[in-house]
Amino acid sequence: MSASQAPVMAQYDVVVVGGGPAGATAADDLARAGMSVLLLDRAGRIKPCGGAIPPRLIRDFQIPESQLVAHATCARMVSPSNVQVDIPIEGGFVGMVDRDKFDEWLRVRAAEHGATRATGVFSELTRDTDGTSILAFTQGTQHEVASESCDDVIRVRARCVIGADGAKSKVARAAIPGSEQTPFVFAYHEVLKTPEQLPAGYEASRCDVIYRGTVSPDFYGWIFPHGDALSIGTGSANKGFSLRDSVAHMRKEAGLENAETIRKEGAPIPLKPLKRWDNGRDVVLAGDAAGVVAPASGEGIYYAMACGRMAAEGALLFLKTGQPKHLAAVRKRFLAEHGRVFWVLGMMQKFWYANDKRRERFVSICRDKDVQQLTFDAYMNKRLVRSRPLAHVRIFFKDLFHLLGLARV
Repeated sequence: MSASQAPVMAQYDVVVVGGGPAGATAADDLARAGMSVLLLDRAGRIKPCGGAIPPRLIRDFQIPESQLVAHATCARMVSPSNVQVDIPIEGGFVGMVDRDKFDEWLRVRAAEHGATRATGVFSELTRDTDGTSILAFTQGTQHEVASESCDDVIRVRARCVIGADGAKSKVARAAIPGSEQTPFVFAYHEVLKTPEQLPAGYEASRCDVIYRGTVSPDFYGWIFPHGDALSIGTGSANKGFSLRDSVAHMRKEAGLENAETIRKEGAPIPLKPLKRWDNGRDVVLAGDAAGVVAPASGEGIYYAMACGRMAAEGALLFLKTGQPKHLAAVRKRFLAEHGRVFWVLGMMQKFWYANDKRRERFVSICRDKDVQQLTFDAYMNKRLVRSRPLAHVRIFFKDLFHLLGLARV
């Protein structure tokens, strides 16, 4: 076939690969800005996630009340010896979402604002003779593609590509050297139907966080309310640790072993941001693909959406100027705003999650009112609060006493 006879490919300003919170947010922002956007999502895949979203996310991204399946007004920290510390959320709440419905709502919103949706699995990134990226994907759901029941390959031209296709991103591996070296924690959860007869101790407005080596040797377990459902899960970077056995044990301990299982999900979650998010030309990463999951807490929804928005802003500037530096600046902007929080949480996870003795002391620290207030200020507003210097000083000395073993547990 001659060049003149070659099929004409659709062209977009931006192709966003991945329809999770990061990709859907980027596609929505770009479509609102008048760009032609293709949002490619593989479908049939839901990330294991507790589903907690803070007030800042609800406010910044205009999430309606209809998307909240529950309001959490308390967090319970559970130590290895079963010491339980309740931390009330004073004057507010943390919204809980079902990722199955929430992610789809985000994708629908992007489409309503002009993004074109496609269901398929990304396969490769090549270049046209003029240097424009050509993105190839196989149409169909992830299950259809995996079973080879669909072989319809589509190719489109893109002035810019945003890789938001999760941990172990195929876009990252195709475009950015070294991306495969990112360390991961593996998460697994089971979504259960909330029993009509609630087990003893379960509260529909409380998130339970369990710090115990038998639940996870290096992370934590959770039981989070979702209204008519609940999420119970854990994670670990230890490949020899059985996440499924851990969840089964947690279900039994919580009196949920006979609760109806709605679905089960597992996935790798990145432990830290990648060293590079762009290819120096026309590709930038966002969300889990970029590694923006908070250490210690494993929180990813807010950071994914914030990163998706920054990637969209960088893409807009790149499309207007043709200068790849605007894509490279996305990582710098994100870390300038959130890097300090990630560093603090990373150090906390490395030290306090090391063994059960330290986990016990960590939960004990959580009794402290100063710690509770500053922790929730930081979580709810996504910044380290500097307005209470005396509280920071008090916390420093309390932490020091715990580190030296001088504080009573």
